[in-house]
Amino acid sequence: MPESVTVSEAVAAGERALARGAWGEARSWFASALEQSDEAAAHEGLSWTHWWQEDLTACLAARERAYHGYRAAGDRRGAARMAQWIGDDHLWYAGAPALADGWFARARRLLDGLDECPEHGWQAVFDASVALGAGDLEAARRLVVEAQRVGRSQEVVGLQMFGIAMEGVVLLQQGEIAAALLSLEEAATAALAGEYEELAPAAWACCLLLSACEELRDDERGAQWCQQVTAFSERIGARFVVGNCRSHQGWILTRCGRWSEAERELVTVAERLADGPQLWYRDVLARLGDLRRRQGRGDEARRAFEQAGEQWLAQAGRAALHLDAGDAAGAVELAERSLLQLPRDSPQRAEALEVGVRGRLALGDREAAADHVEELRGLATTVGTSSLQAARWLCEARLAAADDDAESAARHYADAVALFERAGTPLEAALTRLELARALAATSRSQIAAAEARQARAALAELGAGPDAERAAELIVELAGDDETPAPCPLTPRQIEVLQLAAEGLTERQIAQRLVLSEHTVHRPLANIYTRLSCSSRSAAVAQAGRLDLL
Repeated sequence: MPESVTVSEAVAAGERALARGAWGEARSWFASALEQSDEAAAHEGLSWTHWWQEDLTACLAARERAYHGYRAAGDRRGAARMAQWIGDDHLWYAGAPALADGWFARARRLLDGLDECPEHGWQAVFDASVALGAGDLEAARRLVVEAQRVGRSQEVVGLQMFGIAMEGVVLLQQGEIAAALLSLEEAATAALAGEYEELAPAAWACCLLLSACEELRDDERGAQWCQQVTAFSERIGARFVVGNCRSHQGWILTRCGRWSEAERELVTVAERLADGPQLWYRDVLARLGDLRRRQGRGDEARRAFEQAGEQWLAQAGRAALHLDAGDAAGAVELAERSLLQLPRDSPQRAEALEVGVRGRLALGDREAAADHVEELRGLATTVGTSSLQAARWLCEARLAAADDDAESAARHYADAVALFERAGTPLEAALTRLELARALAATSRSQIAAAEARQARAALAELGAGPDAERAAELIVELAGDDETPAPCPLTPRQIEVLQLAAEGLTERQIAQRLVLSEHTVHRPLANIYTRLSCSSRSAAVAQAGRLDLL
């Protein structure tokens, strides 16, 4: 720190760096300030750099030094603020609610008798979190409304907006879904518009919205907000959401077929949370296991699910793996264990209910399968998201297929495909197409069935779902029949030649040089190749051509 910069100026510079996401710069300013003076505000600022970099031990140590510094200086408001955040860290990061209660009580005592200030509003927020955890929704609603009032009167936008976000969480618990999403989206909009005075509450508000999208299976909404959060992170040049928020984001990306992005998020979070809050660690392991299962990496999926313990998604994922291995009884048992982890009205139950329907039908227990379908029907009606409605029609179709009602099954499968595509969940849409193809074949509509199977295979190949793409290829052969004349090669010799070079990793310019062609002349065959193979990318076209033995 230059000699001409005072401690207070260094702290102010650190706070400005924090506000724009420059964690390293902020840390340097606060550390420089502390070299001159044991300033409580510098410890407070330093704690936030540790918070953003997910070092809970260093964060708590810095917050406690700030707390004691404010107490020694007679600054009750500053001490109360630190007590609040220490309590929040114990509650959400360390998983120690008893310690959190003690710090929150200390904050209330310190604030008692002071003129109204933003810390009174934040205390209402923290008390609302505790009330939510205890299931006292009325108290939680009253407290978040109070937080909003304080935010307005003190002209602190971040406090007011975060109070609105928390009200959205309460409304969601009360079953007022439309109102809940409106509140959550308003708060997230203000956060991404840069209206919050501090980034941490802004990140929280976005995290609460992503969590709600995940819980409701609102994949369409979740994908749009993931895109906005990513764009905001890029604008400020820093990771905007941290901890378990990235886990929520990773699962939304998984369901939306953006597997490379999802893998980057989930693997990174799993590494960072290995020594962190175990509840969060189990959550991310379950979501990583779900991604691995979709990718066809069964052994890795199984290990992740087992490490996640009784977490609901892990149990549903294990059930799906058992079902794929032909163990319907094991699948049903694990699906039931997943359902035990979740409230009766939770949309997250759909994951285990779907597996349960398949497992029960495989065991010949139609009545139990029908009960699961009835529950799914109720969830889809109440929540109304495309993904939940699609899951409902998919299971209705399976029930009809088990009753040998192929016409109804085909109709319901088609409804499910349309809804999965509307939701933007390509794996679910493709796998449902395979079941639709079988139902269509059972009604003697073999040409349409084969077309559906081919479309499913192309989508699965593009996603990188290798084992499922192979199953689709087997179904196509099965639908064609042993006596069917082999389909003509979909590519010309020149197109095969171009694709072979593309498979080697050559760019369009390099391919053109190798074949002594213009770059434009190479671009046109590649576009035609994608069309003929029903693919939209080079990697998918290469994979598809390989399965057709064209390379």
